[in-house]
Amino acid sequence: MDNPNTVATSPSGSAPAEAKAFLGAHPEIEAFDIVLTDANGIGRGKIVRRHELMGIFQNGRHLPISILGLDITGEDVHETGLVWDTGDGDLRAWPIPGTLVPLHGTNPPRGQVLMSMHHLDGQPMTSDPRLVLARQVELLAARGLHPAGAFELEFFLLANERDADGKVQAARAVLDGRRSAKTEVYSVDHLHGMEPLFSDIYAAAKAQGIPAETVISEYAPGQYELTLNYRKDVMRAADDLVMLKRLVRAQARRHGVTACFMAKPIEAYAGSGMHFHVSLQDDAGRNVFTEAAGEKWSPSLLNALGGLIDTMAESMLVFAPHANSWRRFVAQSYAPVAPSWGVNNRSVALRVPAGDARNRRIEHRPSGVDANPYLVAATVLAGIVKGLDEGLDPGPETTGNGYEQATEKSTMPVDWRAAIEAARASDFLKSALGPDLHRTFVAIKQAEYLRVARTVSELDYHLYLHEV
Repeated sequence: MDNPNTVATSPSGSAPAEAKAFLGAHPEIEAFDIVLTDANGIGRGKIVRRHELMGIFQNGRHLPISILGLDITGEDVHETGLVWDTGDGDLRAWPIPGTLVPLHGTNPPRGQVLMSMHHLDGQPMTSDPRLVLARQVELLAARGLHPAGAFELEFFLLANERDADGKVQAARAVLDGRRSAKTEVYSVDHLHGMEPLFSDIYAAAKAQGIPAETVISEYAPGQYELTLNYRKDVMRAADDLVMLKRLVRAQARRHGVTACFMAKPIEAYAGSGMHFHVSLQDDAGRNVFTEAAGEKWSPSLLNALGGLIDTMAESMLVFAPHANSWRRFVAQSYAPVAPSWGVNNRSVALRVPAGDARNRRIEHRPSGVDANPYLVAATVLAGIVKGLDEGLDPGPETTGNGYEQATEKSTMPVDWRAAIEAARASDFLKSALGPDLHRTFVAIKQAEYLRVARTVSELDYHLYLHEV
């Protein structure tokens, strides 16, 4: 019988010394959030007391397997096979090294640590999204390649109260209570109204070792973007995004506003993306996407683009996982509507940013901010590998207005239901995510689709109640 009191070797690589040092450096912290990220990117777990932390680092913490088979509302999805098929037994979650951090502004003071799920014998639980990304990183390492990257975080700051029509509205400035209904894109003065909140966000990010950098006012009232510094370790880049979303939500709440990570919260304005910048380094640390002298583009870069274009349609459920995600994809909205690539062009799905060739990278733009960064990164890396292995050609570069050039023959799914069916039938996605998470993810999305499809909305009454 598994003995929970037996000191075990952590399969995540965590060590009790990390917890011991942290507790010594932070005598004020009384409790900790232990956070496991599910298929929807939602943090599930517990708040534990200070004296429990060492035991978690020594022995892990038992959590029910069904925690990875929940839909967006937290309801069990039996079709995942992770609920009664397993007797809803416990597995063991282990801390992720480097994610034990203080939480800024909590009272009483708390900390946080991210967790990954493993079987009781230490084997990885293959429906854990983070471990799916780890598998893709390991497969690349076996080829002598190492992915680097960073995510961009777009989000809205909304008022806690709705407007007179029941719609969400941009939050008032926390500094002086002003509210703007204008698109204040790139307005520096507009940012000043949220200065106290962003000051706390930066303080929280610093405390957690998250390289949060530039903040801008984005392309809608109440919309903002935070950029993250590039990481040589793509696993850490995904952790950064997960942790940043959590702290932005928490700090916004403390300032009396709501941080919204829906892909499209306001119908008249652009939605929020989660662009993923990615490159590959070889064992010597050289960027394989950098073109050699005399080359226009590196063959590796072109093949990677070809793989991402070839697999984009069947992967869209990962990039746009919710019903609301699909409201973001409209022309002239800065969200891509076709599997295209271009240089220094924001109307395409895959952008090659201008700049120093040594920093050559791909900006993957389809994902909404509501997507799971672990699954996005895993799927993108798998698409790149397919392109490299098969020498795929991305086709001609898109120049000018990519929206006008979107092909009518595109195989991209037209809506959420089509994306679910494409994902279900995709051998590529089954390989990229692994068969267990593929089954889990598609089952969860199907259950959520059925919930939405059977709901009679206010719009239904508005259109049809007195007309048909």
